[in-house]
Amino acid sequence: MKKEFEEQFDGLLEKYTELLLGQNDEALKKKVQMWALYSYIAKTMPALAKHWNDTYPDAKQEMMKLIAEIKQLNESHREKK
Repeated sequence: MKKEFEEQFDGLLEKYTELLLGQNDEALKKKVQMWALYSYIAKTMPALAKHWNDTYPDAKQEMMKLIAEIKQLNESHREKK
């Protein structure tokens, strides 16, 4: 993969994080990336997501916390607008 493309995609993720949450840093960007990918997997391959959830219940709990955090940050950002 070209380094230029990776940098451009990183910029897209950075801007998405900023628009979604009203702030942007590396930790939030990583959380948004994990949230978005998990959400996509859960929608497109629910059996895989269920298998992962069943196999790793602790990880499932962490993902639920992450989803709640993203939701709360997004709601706070929208209220400020």
